[in-house]
Amino acid sequence: MNELYLSELHIYPIKSLGGMSLQQAQLTDRGLKYDRRWMLIDAGGTFVTQRKHFELAMLQVSINDGRLTVTHKKDPAVHISFSLDETTGISIPVNIWDDQSTGLEVSTLVNEWFTDFMQMDVRLVQMPADERRLVDPRYAEDNEIVSFADGYPCLIISQASLDGLNGKLTDPVRMDRFRPNLVFTGGEPHIEDKFTSFYLGDTLFSAVKPCARCVLTTIDQQTGAKGQEPLKTLAGYRTVGKKVLFGQNLIHKGKGLISVGDQLRVTDWKPTA
Repeated sequence: MNELYLSELHIYPIKSLGGMSLQQAQLTDRGLKYDRRWMLIDAGGTFVTQRKHFELAMLQVSINDGRLTVTHKKDPAVHISFSLDETTGISIPVNIWDDQSTGLEVSTLVNEWFTDFMQMDVRLVQMPADERRLVDPRYAEDNEIVSFADGYPCLIISQASLDGLNGKLTDPVRMDRFRPNLVFTGGEPHIEDKFTSFYLGDTLFSAVKPCARCVLTTIDQQTGAKGQEPLKTLAGYRTVGKKVLFGQNLIHKGKGLISVGDQLRVTDWKPTA
């Protein structure tokens, strides 16, 4: 089996908006630094997602000099920027799937900007530093915590898995359809399904649950256009128990820096059937 190396690192500071590609990232107890630390919520406190609001794909996020900036991919004149630590101090109960958590409102100006863009009442919240949203106990090992991500601190996909999918598609898709944190090269397609645990640097990761994919994968992250692919093709060969699986959700032990080029050192493999 050939060696495996980290080829891409991605964070998505505001849940369901455009991501950032990094060469190096700090791993914290709830995932990569800044990953899904902010989230848009509706008037009822429920998270707002590309699954229903395709236009969110057109908003690119960047972080520089202690500020977070959101820019429209097609119209850079449409943008807003705020300090990473900016909040009104107002705590708001929020809902992410079946989880209840807490968010700190960022600012009324930011709320107004997003409300105007989406043409619906939304607010932007930041996860408090002391918030402890737990990973699903059925898959946790030691009361691990998670940000505003769907359920797990990190998601990993192999480049070979995407290449295998694109070999079946008329129009290839980019990896950003699947919004991974970690991408690696080497091995056969879906080798990540066989991981039990692996190291990146000094951090031990456990692959605890395959990632079930949804309509978000059918949204072109460059145009915001929605189609049927790649979900339709994936369903033909990656359906297990009525769920379409692509990638592995991870939990981890330890903190530290991880970098593109780091070797994945697999320590345990799932038993073969």
